[in-house]
Amino acid sequence: MSETVGWSNPVRARLEAGDFVVGMTVTGTSLDSAAHAAKLGFHFLWVEMEHSPITLETLRAIVLATRGLPAPVFARVPVVELWTAKRVLDQGVQGVIFPFTSTPELASKAVAACRYPPAGRRGSGAGLAVACWPEPGSYYDSADKHVMTVTVIEEASALDHIDEIAATPGLDVIFIGVSDLSFSLGLRGRQNEPLLDEAIAKIIAAAKRNNKFVGRPAGNAGAVQRFREQGFQFFQSVTELGLMALGAAQLLEPLGIAGVPPSGRALY
Repeated sequence: MSETVGWSNPVRARLEAGDFVVGMTVTGTSLDSAAHAAKLGFHFLWVEMEHSPITLETLRAIVLATRGLPAPVFARVPVVELWTAKRVLDQGVQGVIFPFTSTPELASKAVAACRYPPAGRRGSGAGLAVACWPEPGSYYDSADKHVMTVTVIEEASALDHIDEIAATPGLDVIFIGVSDLSFSLGLRGRQNEPLLDEAIAKIIAAAKRNNKFVGRPAGNAGAVQRFREQGFQFFQSVTELGLMALGAAQLLEPLGIAGVPPSGRALY
């Protein structure tokens, strides 16, 4: 009991202290990989349920496999709906990441999905989450206080409403999906383009005006350090597949052995 007195969401605690967090992206169904990743030093696990085959059953197993380990589980749901958030929250996750949050109405729906009435619209069937939640006492009060709501800005249309989105009460992190935002701006995923840089700067400014943390993908230490200078604190990093590729290259390239280069999007 003494170990959990004064418990708070460790991701929120670091952010509020002015520090940064780096999450490893989980795309595979291996519980061994997830449990191992939760001990490697990452601050949270970003369990990817929009772009991977991970199911609710696997998510629940990941929550149980990582229980008591340093990195809590966040889940990205495939769409901003009450029921998508409810189903992952009821497995015991400590944060929900909502994609394509392009209007103030969607931002408000995301926040409401993560809170019990009267503050929100979350349903009360959280027996599984209660059984593995790290804070003793009322799960409902603790979840309302500690579950984090992350919205992803990845459509050009969101830029027209970004101040209203950022002003949404109860929203914790505004995450910029830079690749999809680039596509939405007509840049076909290209980075370091003036139009994209302007959009990113506009989102950062709106987040800071409204006291919201801001995040983005970052595939290596240099990127994290560079983006921190711009005000970013919440980072999505490599997948377990990306880490495998990095480790293999470190071992094999000095021996003159090259693997098959990845195609399509980067592994983070």
